[in-house]
Amino acid sequence: MRFIARVFSLIFLVFAVIAGMVDAIQSVAAGQPVLTPMIESWTANSPDTLALVAGMFDTYLPGWVWDPGAVWLLSQPAFAVFLLFSLIFYLIGYRRTKPAGRFAA
Repeated sequence: MRFIARVFSLIFLVFAVIAGMVDAIQSVAAGQPVLTPMIESWTANSPDTLALVAGMFDTYLPGWVWDPGAVWLLSQPAFAVFLLFSLIFYLIGYRRTKPAGRFAA
């Protein structure tokens, strides 16, 4: 389970770096900071999966989860959302090292 969480963390980290690079390139070209919202990026790359996820939210979860929760998350910059998911999966897969010393078992 930890291995799978670490793999997902790495995948989301790669997506975050790619999204950050795209935003950096657009910012340099525009001469001002450009932060692409997650929903805009998702709509441009795969609108079918966005509709699928929205339908799953409507079917299996209460309405308040999609409207204020997921819509707010999707309006944030794409690199930040991917970094958040990377951190979450990293923490799930993290194994704390046992302390060495007198009280070690």
